[in-house]
Amino acid sequence: MLLAFIGFTPPNDNRKLPVINTANGGLFLPDGFEAVVVVDSLEGRARHIAVNTNGDIYVKARFVRDKDESVIALRDTNQDGRADIIKRFGGLDRERSYGTAIRIYNGYLYFSSELLVYRNKLTPGKLVPESPLEVVLTDDHKHGMHEHIAKPVTFDNQGNMYVPFGAGSNNCQERNRTPNSAGQYPCAMLADHGGIWRFDANKTGQTQKDGYKYATGLRSVVALDWNPADNNLYALQHGRDDLLMLWAGTYSPWQSAVLPSEEFFRVKDGFDGGWPYTYYDQIKGKKIVNPEYAADNRINPEAMNLEKPLIGFPGHWAPNDLLFYRGAGLTNGFPARYRNGAFIAFHGSTNRAPYPQSGYIIGFVPFKDGKPSGNYEVFADGFVGVDPVVNVSDAVYRPMGIAMGPDGSLYIAETEKGKIWRITYKGNKKTFGPAQLAQMEKRKTMSHIRTPDPIKDNLDRDKPVAGSKVYAVYCSPCHQRNGLGDSQRFPPLAGSEWVLGDKKRLIEVVLKGLEGPIEVKGQSYNNVMPQHSFLSNEDIAQVLTHIRQNFGNQADAVSVDDVNAIRKTIALKK
Repeated sequence: MLLAFIGFTPPNDNRKLPVINTANGGLFLPDGFEAVVVVDSLEGRARHIAVNTNGDIYVKARFVRDKDESVIALRDTNQDGRADIIKRFGGLDRERSYGTAIRIYNGYLYFSSELLVYRNKLTPGKLVPESPLEVVLTDDHKHGMHEHIAKPVTFDNQGNMYVPFGAGSNNCQERNRTPNSAGQYPCAMLADHGGIWRFDANKTGQTQKDGYKYATGLRSVVALDWNPADNNLYALQHGRDDLLMLWAGTYSPWQSAVLPSEEFFRVKDGFDGGWPYTYYDQIKGKKIVNPEYAADNRINPEAMNLEKPLIGFPGHWAPNDLLFYRGAGLTNGFPARYRNGAFIAFHGSTNRAPYPQSGYIIGFVPFKDGKPSGNYEVFADGFVGVDPVVNVSDAVYRPMGIAMGPDGSLYIAETEKGKIWRITYKGNKKTFGPAQLAQMEKRKTMSHIRTPDPIKDNLDRDKPVAGSKVYAVYCSPCHQRNGLGDSQRFPPLAGSEWVLGDKKRLIEVVLKGLEGPIEVKGQSYNNVMPQHSFLSNEDIAQVLTHIRQNFGNQADAVSVDDVNAIRKTIALKK
């Protein structure tokens, strides 16, 4: 969203800083684990990662400025833990380069853009493949924006590849991301989106029609993995957003911050997760009818044969990678507690205001017999560097990718700088247990991990919200309270030429919305800004004046007459 608005709160000088951990590359880990920094930063930053049998690391770049840097390859030649050779390869369409997948399967390196899944045959001993680039899968649907169309992949042991096709919608509203707009029933996009499709991993030139619809009712899946311990697919869903912004009369700011759950599913053939008709409330422990469908008596969660999640994580944590750990018996393998358990990279929230942003950890779920054998644990923390996290831009690092090395070590990549850590276990595996996990359990008291207190954790408690109420409700989910966006999906308002430039264009964006690729301060964005014509001329004038005169911006005000004139022009064109 370009201007989905953001409530502004001045920097809080009283924020409590956690103890800085100078060891382990700044990470907090269970006792006995150690981390080294493989690389401090990568120019293209990082999404998912994969590690070859010889220890070579492959990174899916987050940003692609040139045609030859969509994949970043790293090698440690002197075994000191740090990469000393870094090369780039794998040309992609720059406009649609924002993919996610990078996995190694049967000697091939698979990676993706938003619309394509590629592969290269790896050349033994060579860091960069010498084989021609092949296109395995093409998303041939028309897409005007980036909403939920990244292409993560995983593979089973029968030669199949699983690829999510995310829903190009928040919750299948008749008018996407528009307050009080009802949901479409039936939701037409479930025919070819909002689910997971199965393909032949060894066949090139496929489109969606060549695949098999394996699961439905999943809004957006970025983290998925095949668990060979029970031969099942597992996935985590990003729950819907904006309960407060879209249904301010129904949900409180606290409910919008903690709901709905990010759901961890075991996915079998024919699975239905319930999106967009329902969401999972992890506090009540049950599926709830989404407000878009509250008046539709055809929606009954108990009669819909929906899958209940294995675990319902707190809302908006953004689970972005999943790895079932298979290295317990290897040289640098972890203690037996981690055998076949699930590591999850939580990228962290963007839309929890007025409560602290949350997530930004590597979680772990112990497994036994194909199901969790205990509650989730904090395996790695310390990425954000500050607590509470008021704006997403406060987070120094945001974990994204997880991969296992050939010796059982664990690699973690993050998106903000392109930093990568390698984690090994140096303690006594026979005595590892609750005592070694105690410090990590205490981390759950940090405000970016715990469920916030409705009163004590409200960042606007005992002080007026700076800017208008409209500004706070309709803007902060995307552009953040400091106007800096999230550096990825939502552009900044601070110093933006779209904010400081032509008032006519700015007003039109609010009244008409904006979809498709744009450039802000030299960086490309491709998302959706819904129209906000439901706001009064006074509200629009106030909020646009606010963004033009805050966040370091110094531009003249927008008047009610300015908005009225543009609204009349738009009405005449219709």
